[in-house]
Amino acid sequence: MPKLARRLLLTGFTTLALTATGCSSATHTGAADPASTATLASVADGTQQLDVAAAPQGAPAPTAVARVGAGKGSPEKSSLKVASYDQATGRAVISTAPHGTSPASPAPSHSPTADKPVAVGDVIASAPAPGAPNGLLAKVTEVGRKTDLGTEVKTASTTLSSVLNDDKADGKVPVDPASVTVEPLMKGVTFSWAKSQGVRFGPEGAKLPLGNLRLDVNAPIDTASDAPVSAGASVSGFVQLAPTVEFSYDGSGGSGPRSAFLGMSGDWSSQWSLKGHAAASTGTPKRIPFAKLHSAPVIQVGPVPVVVNLDLTCYVQVEADGRVTLEVRQDVKGDFRVGGSYATGKGWTPVSTSNVQSSPVKAEVTAAGRVKGALGAEASVGLYGAVGVSADFAPYLRGEADAKASASTDGKTSVSGAWALYGGFDLSGQLHFQLSLFGTPVFERRIPLGALNREWPLAGGKTGR
Repeated sequence: MPKLARRLLLTGFTTLALTATGCSSATHTGAADPASTATLASVADGTQQLDVAAAPQGAPAPTAVARVGAGKGSPEKSSLKVASYDQATGRAVISTAPHGTSPASPAPSHSPTADKPVAVGDVIASAPAPGAPNGLLAKVTEVGRKTDLGTEVKTASTTLSSVLNDDKADGKVPVDPASVTVEPLMKGVTFSWAKSQGVRFGPEGAKLPLGNLRLDVNAPIDTASDAPVSAGASVSGFVQLAPTVEFSYDGSGGSGPRSAFLGMSGDWSSQWSLKGHAAASTGTPKRIPFAKLHSAPVIQVGPVPVVVNLDLTCYVQVEADGRVTLEVRQDVKGDFRVGGSYATGKGWTPVSTSNVQSSPVKAEVTAAGRVKGALGAEASVGLYGAVGVSADFAPYLRGEADAKASASTDGKTSVSGAWALYGGFDLSGQLHFQLSLFGTPVFERRIPLGALNREWPLAGGKTGR
């Protein structure tokens, strides 16, 4: 995708940063400032229920850091910050953030642990910082000398269970469409979004529901070598979605989490048209990526800043025999949910569901042949820069004809010969071993989500000349 920037989907994990809407939280009474309202609620089993919410936005603030003293106790908001980090050596410089830098930044805890100097055994969870664009989740193994920039330390990688311990968290956080970066991969791609407070961007922003982002594409694709100029192949249309990150953690079982979940869900709609004499696909269907989207939202899990990585590659896929001139148009609406779910004794299991419907479509195929067109997306979600779940979601339209066929789902047909038209979608993906970052046992291979396919007839028939 040629470079054109606008921030969108995910990339980067700091500590457990998942943006969630409709999060579980305790009811608070009294007139507390939203930025400093307690995010901990006691649970009957003695653990704490942590709120899950989007990190505060506003004026630039010092890097958010949570710490667990000597790896024990509950995480606390800290006045410390990561001044620099070297990923190759694990060395970092930890300094004290100036107070009152930003009104949007919650005040640090007033406990002795929150403000004391960094010590061996401390677990540091940081939002993106210099040298750590995906955030930092690490344990301090050695404290070195003090410099003008702060205290030098050596660190080692650790897991979320070392900072969340026996606490619980559960929430869904919508991805801020304005946080998504878009890289077009071909000419003719535009990006639009609409967010809360009526802020909108792009040529289609005024039409979008709040929280949605949209990619429009209008570009030529490979045309069969023997096709006339008038049959040049092209694709046009849009993809519109409202992605949400889902996260849960239950550490009440003692050592390591009792259960956990990481995934992505959202509403999806697309309208697209494929025209012309497409070149024959050889072996596998021809996939044409037209845009990459990336976002690295920071979410607050209680006091812990967690960085979530979201990446999306939108594509058009064409499967044809090179013998037909076609005109296909489809409207698709629905939703999807993919992720990985962990439970003690069962390990990680895949989750993949989708509900998609096609509204009136039209397809015209000239000459005998077959064609299948899809407008889909490859998506991945993870923590701290590591992919945890990847998925491929592709609504499609498939047509077959032995002569000339024209049909639409509104009942209008014009046919010579036999023809058939089908709608459907494919959903597949994998769980990756990096999910062990939660503190669960490591699995040595990728676990398939399992292919989910649904297809339904739209129109068809036989007619003599």
